[in-house]
Amino acid sequence: MKERRERQNHFGGPIFVSILLHAALAAALLWGVEFTMSDPKPSGPIVQAVVIDPQIVEQQARQIREQRERAAKLEQQRLDKLRREADQLEKNRRAEEERIRKLKEQQARDAKAAREAEAALKKQQQEQKAAEARAAKEQQRIAELEAQRKAQEDALRKAEAARKAKEAEAAKAEQARIAKQAAAEKAEKERIAREKAAAEAKEKARKEREAAEKAEQERIAKEKAAKAAAEKARKEKARLEQLERERKEQEAALDDIFSGLETESSQNSAAQQRYIDDEIGRFSAIYTQMIQSKLLKDEYLLGKSCVVNIQLLPTGSDMMLKNVAVVSGDARVCAATKSAVTQVGSFPMSKEASVNDKLRNINLTVQLD
Repeated sequence: MKERRERQNHFGGPIFVSILLHAALAAALLWGVEFTMSDPKPSGPIVQAVVIDPQIVEQQARQIREQRERAAKLEQQRLDKLRREADQLEKNRRAEEERIRKLKEQQARDAKAAREAEAALKKQQQEQKAAEARAAKEQQRIAELEAQRKAQEDALRKAEAARKAKEAEAAKAEQARIAKQAAAEKAEKERIAREKAAAEAKEKARKEREAAEKAEQERIAKEKAAKAAAEKARKEKARLEQLERERKEQEAALDDIFSGLETESSQNSAAQQRYIDDEIGRFSAIYTQMIQSKLLKDEYLLGKSCVVNIQLLPTGSDMMLKNVAVVSGDARVCAATKSAVTQVGSFPMSKEASVNDKLRNINLTVQLD
């Protein structure tokens, strides 16, 4: 919309010039009729007419058409870039879906392995309980043997030979008990190791499940981003089509204007100066907007203004800042404005040398609403 208003302001000057030229021509014709009827004395200053060169008019029209064509080409390139970005986002979304699918398959395999490990652990626990029951029975048997051994020790006082035989039997039973106890301890260690492996498998499955959920959330976010990019591209295409229709309408109006100008034999020098003033006003508005975009949004600055003088140096395609000075205004607003001016970097320049001469040293009023 801002570009459209600037174009309308740009075309407003030539239209106004054309109207003035037609009015001047009509006045000249009427004045000529009066001279043929009588010979009155001139009552005011004589307006000096300037002859316009049709080649210059045609050159200006050609430059304006070239500028519009370049702008349309840049807009089309930007739209193509948006389309490429949307296609890339769609490819990324499909690749992400495939990765999540594979991750879910792996998660299912890991869950199956965890279930199998858990079943093996239950079986081992059952075997361990059976082993513990056997060990308890063995302990009871050992206790019985110990009682028998004590009884035998009492009997040793009666028969030494019988005692020695019973001691040998008790020693053998003790060795068997120690061996069974070692086996029970080994089984316990194996059970702990299996439980640890099962716990690690469950933890791994949990982490992979969380990773899959996070990946799914990222996929949804990327899918939303792709849809937003597609919607943005669609709106941009509609905007470009609207701009193209407006460009064609403005081009037709401009062709009509220049067609009328080419048939005129003179123009008013004041109209040319007004065109220059309009150009200066248009570029001043552009410069002011560029400076305002660099200002920090502070509530204190709202409603306050500052007048600064900026001096620019042409660099060929644009202008660079030479100096900035405060003319008047609020101290804090002026300090922020000077800082914003230095951040702009480069300022656009007009195709008219006379306009650029005035833009090299101008005063601007900067205000935050």
